[in-house]
Amino acid sequence: MVSRREFLQATAAAATIASASGLGPLSRAAAQQRLTQDEILKFEPHGAVTILHVADLHAQLVPLHFREPSVNLGVGDAKGQPPHMTDAEFRSHFQIAAGSPDAFALTSNDFTTLARQYGKMGGVDRLATLIKAVRAERGDDKVLLLDGGDTWQGSWTALQTKAQDMVDVMAALKCDAMVGHWEFTFGAERVKQIADSAPFAFLAQNVRDKEWNEPVFAPRKIFEKGGVKVAVIGQALPRTAIANPRWMFPDWEFGIREEEIQRQVDEARSEGAAVVVLLSHNGFDVDRKLATRVKGIDIILTAHTHDAMPGMIRVGETVLIGSGSHGKFLSRLDIDAKGGKVADIRFKLMPVFSDVIAPDAEMAQLVTKIRQPFAADLAREIGRTESLLYRRGNFNGTLDDLICNAMLVGRDAEIALSPGVRWGGTLLPGDPITWEAITNATAITYPACYRTEMTGGQLKEILEDVADNIFHPDPYFQGGGDMVRIGGMGYA
Repeated sequence: MVSRREFLQATAAAATIASASGLGPLSRAAAQQRLTQDEILKFEPHGAVTILHVADLHAQLVPLHFREPSVNLGVGDAKGQPPHMTDAEFRSHFQIAAGSPDAFALTSNDFTTLARQYGKMGGVDRLATLIKAVRAERGDDKVLLLDGGDTWQGSWTALQTKAQDMVDVMAALKCDAMVGHWEFTFGAERVKQIADSAPFAFLAQNVRDKEWNEPVFAPRKIFEKGGVKVAVIGQALPRTAIANPRWMFPDWEFGIREEEIQRQVDEARSEGAAVVVLLSHNGFDVDRKLATRVKGIDIILTAHTHDAMPGMIRVGETVLIGSGSHGKFLSRLDIDAKGGKVADIRFKLMPVFSDVIAPDAEMAQLVTKIRQPFAADLAREIGRTESLLYRRGNFNGTLDDLICNAMLVGRDAEIALSPGVRWGGTLLPGDPITWEAITNATAITYPACYRTEMTGGQLKEILEDVADNIFHPDPYFQGGGDMVRIGGMGYA
């Protein structure tokens, strides 16, 4: 567990960073560097197979600002290891220059200044441009596009269309396979309806029928790309029934199911797979442990914890990839397979700078069509912010502070609690607070806000339970996310 000293140091650091401008004039000068689309795409082709990976898009159709965390503590064996490092430590580890485009995309220092220099990131029309460019370079027969889940939820349009907007986008991107977590909050019937009819595979080896213990979804799929068989095994969030309301999928059981993953790997190898990929929504630390216990996985494409890392993390013979969130990044892996196994992997995390990448015309048209019925609502201005509003951080986020304050006032309460989720955009000082910005941080299918009475002992028990869920030294007992946000009291 995190010690009291570490806890206090982390919360103090978060408060300091939130109120400071960061690195100052040197980074602002460095921010004048200019990127090009060609530089983002630059990659020496290698081997016969290319895998593209995007994760935790959270239904963000258009470009946005998203500030990475200034505090991201690791515990146990993960302490001080990627992704549990931020800002200067992160830049030093991955050899990133302060004030550079990568520093802006991957860290929080001097965020407001650099955001005004580099602009927004993401946008599915920009992702489409990069994906089409890689396919044109390599050929469709060599490229797999895999989605790490948390794609259908997180916006007003996704909520209003019951995820159809994102299903249409994924179909237009020609996604090959995906896994799920927040997807399940649309309910079992809706998820099955989409999974059974979508032009992409919805994979989950670890979702079982409660009565018969039979798989609800296909556990894996073998693709042949560049003459190489690639097995993709799906892994949904193991703790979905704990993290989200069970009544939405009452007949399904989840879990890690290590032994079943091993069986899927072994069967895939026996079917001739030269490359075995775990398309995972476990969270990075869970996958790091799993890689030491399940043999024969070549690549784990991680998700859930929103970690963006510009380098591969090796655990034995397995490579772990973190592709970030909100459409800010697209990962590319080129794989050389020889003699029925992986000989070499080359990797690049491509930042999706929306001011640099030309929007794909077809996808831009689809996005406009999706958003048009909701345009007036999305643009409705609720207010305007004088300060930076962000969400990510282990203990607090200024956007969450705003939400908690609204709950205190709106419900005439003394204390407010709000989930420490990691999705939702960032607003710069002076930005309008629109209905879209609010729903990007709150749009879920069970949005009720309850007012009740609790004792101090009950509050303490809740906070300790959440802390154990996040900072348990054994990753298999972690649920991801951040500490519950609080109003009317503070962490100390």
